[in-house]
Amino acid sequence: MYAESLDLSVASSPIQASLSALACDPAHSRGRRFAEAPAPTRNAFQRDRDRIVHSTAFRRLVYKTQVFLNHEGDLFRTRLTHSLEVAQLGRSIARALDLNEDLVEAVALAHDLGHTPFGHAGQDTLNECMAAHGGFEHNLQSLRVVDQLEERYPAFDGLNLSFETREGVLKHCSRAHAEHLEQVEPGGVGRRFIDRTQPSLEAQLCNLADAIAYNAHDIDDGVRSGLISMAQLLQVELFAHYHQQTLAEHPGLSAKPRRLLYESIRRMLSDQVYDVIATTRQAVAQAGVTNADEARRAGPLVAFSPRMLARTGELKKFLFAQLYRHPQVMHTTGQAQQVVRELFEAYVAQPAEMPFDFAASADLHRSVADYIAGMTDRFAMREHERLTGFKLL
Repeated sequence: MYAESLDLSVASSPIQASLSALACDPAHSRGRRFAEAPAPTRNAFQRDRDRIVHSTAFRRLVYKTQVFLNHEGDLFRTRLTHSLEVAQLGRSIARALDLNEDLVEAVALAHDLGHTPFGHAGQDTLNECMAAHGGFEHNLQSLRVVDQLEERYPAFDGLNLSFETREGVLKHCSRAHAEHLEQVEPGGVGRRFIDRTQPSLEAQLCNLADAIAYNAHDIDDGVRSGLISMAQLLQVELFAHYHQQTLAEHPGLSAKPRRLLYESIRRMLSDQVYDVIATTRQAVAQAGVTNADEARRAGPLVAFSPRMLARTGELKKFLFAQLYRHPQVMHTTGQAQQVVRELFEAYVAQPAEMPFDFAASADLHRSVADYIAGMTDRFAMREHERLTGFKLL
């Protein structure tokens, strides 16, 4: 069970001037797993955000793949820049809905802390390697990072974040994993997956901000890489609408394709944000909820309109087929999978090749997964070359 949070008594901690009754109020947080003295100038969620920003796992995100490997170009998004864009979009939406901006920012900055090197290719391969040992899922790993793996404080493992931030970090969870979490932490962050309730509105908002962010920046990175063209994008209704709108107002941009692309993406982002705000306000009004707990029981409330959902779905399908499954991306994906697989095999066979704390763990396979998941792309490549004698990437 949760220890009573001493943060709750911090009357001087700053909060937003306007906070909806449906928002998570730090003054009524469910607290931390280990009680701590309050911070004199920060509320619970601001403190969470600061701990995340100062964590080792957060700094590693700068060298973890979003779509393109880090060495393929200096301007492609990484997990770090992606997380910052999610936080920016999330705060903008939260402000309009009078939800808690600090909580949204904390969740956004932490949501990818458990991601492996090499993006989803690394995660999928590590899950295959761990199939007989509980599997691997990056949302669960993000929670594991903030609850156990970070080592910064003398009195506890992890970052000891508030319940609300941890709840937002755990976006997805199977029934089996939820039941395991419930055994370890009765009534904790796994409970909602058993009861089939929703997380806070702030957590729901972060899930949507995540999708809005990666759809937009993957268009930018895809065009920059040369793997997708403007002509291809114009076959996608959502993008084509804003491209045509931009040209109608600024015909001179036809000679400045990069600026035309930026403006088209900017308009697309803005309208998605406005759509979420309007749709969510309507859903909340129809649900008749009056507080944050009622909102959790009301089903998903933060959402796109049906029309925008269909248009973003078309864009996602396009990016999957034309960018994520592009032969050039698939080639590096295959090499990345080999790096992760061979690293896993090497460490299981020779645990002493890992740092002592990992090598000495009673659960060797989970420890190997933790070690690999925490690697940056370039460290994983160096370790693979050191252990195998082969350079793949």
